[in-house]
Amino acid sequence: MEQLEFFQVPSPCVGVCSSDDKGYCNGCMRKREERFNWMAMTPSEQLHVIKLCRQRYRRKIMKQKNLIDSKTNLVGNKNNTQGEPVDEEGSTTPQRELFG
Repeated sequence: MEQLEFFQVPSPCVGVCSSDDKGYCNGCMRKREERFNWMAMTPSEQLHVIKLCRQRYRRKIMKQKNLIDSKTNLVGNKNNTQGEPVDEEGSTTPQRELFG
């Protein structure tokens, strides 16, 4: 039996709607099916998707950090003061507020 949710689970969409090479949204880290079926999911399914998105985001950040660390000796440090990778314009990733 599923526990009743008293509050609606907000969509993790941050308005950056483009996909990476693995098919994940660059903004919210959801797969296409997860984005399209969000409103039809139960609250527990939505919470599970958000958990998966957090894991994907952390893996992406770790991969970027490892790539940046390996290039640091050649091009200098591209991290901000908190050690989070930044994009080409120097701003932090859009998921920082959502998953950070």
